[in-house]
Amino acid sequence: MIEQTTPQIFTATSAYSLAGVAAIAFIATTGAKLLLPKNARWQDSFTFIWLAFDAMIHFSFEGSFLYLSTFGRSVNTSVGPFAELWKEYTRADARWGTSDPTVVSLEILTVLGAAPMCCYILKQLVNDDPARHYWLVVLSTAELYGGWMTFCPEWLTGSPSLDTSNPLYLWVYLVFMNVIWVVIPLWLMVDSFGHIASSLRQAQTIARAKKE
Repeated sequence: MIEQTTPQIFTATSAYSLAGVAAIAFIATTGAKLLLPKNARWQDSFTFIWLAFDAMIHFSFEGSFLYLSTFGRSVNTSVGPFAELWKEYTRADARWGTSDPTVVSLEILTVLGAAPMCCYILKQLVNDDPARHYWLVVLSTAELYGGWMTFCPEWLTGSPSLDTSNPLYLWVYLVFMNVIWVVIPLWLMVDSFGHIASSLRQAQTIARAKKE
């Protein structure tokens, strides 16, 4: 009788992948402490940390996925550390292993568009340029659209590529690692809307006072 073994859920690759995410978060936090004034608003410090984290994730993790998924390549047929990292994620969402055209198209915009925009806004934030609030709204809108288009087509077809059979895949890979790109952009949009609306109302009040 052949004994069947249960596949290991949390592997060494799982640990390395999550440790990489934690390391990026640490670097982003350190950057905020070094580059922002000591009296910076907590909202600005949080925004810096998020943008730095966002940019590094896009350039490194997602940039590697884009390389492995274009010009005839795919994650499932590739080798190397980043290939193993993405093979780990494909255990939760199989589309990332097969160069799914919708996913790859969104990642092109993310790596080549959103990541550089994060860096540009970081520069504005360090220089205390209020124009950053416009670009934060643009970036956040793009992030929300990307998340919607990543999962909505899958949901409409019954989620055949998603594996929600265990907590690691469902709550860490699929929920946490995607929901943060919904919750934080929404918060950034609300915060930036407040700054933009306040400035416009103040400018309107001044303009009306000059006419009187």
